[in-house]
Amino acid sequence: MIVRILGEGQYDVTDDALDQLNQLDAAVEAAVEAGDEGAFTPALVALLEGVRRTGVPHDVESLDESDLILPPADATLAEVRELLEDDGLIPG
Repeated sequence: MIVRILGEGQYDVTDDALDQLNQLDAAVEAAVEAGDEGAFTPALVALLEGVRRTGVPHDVESLDESDLILPPADATLAEVRELLEDDGLIPG
């Protein structure tokens, strides 16, 4: 799976990593639903760090389409609220 972090680039993430990333995504989703700014930023940073840690940078010369697009670390709670779907930022 190819995951893009806006403003940063793409990462190849294995399906095995999705359970861990979904747990991190759940924390982001909970913070957004609660309107909890204090919990939101650390949760989003943890999710992005999880993608970086479990994934490998995708070839920058490749024109492959991203399977998932995540906001940058400096995204606001309101911006992420607009991006959230029923399954959070990472479906599953």
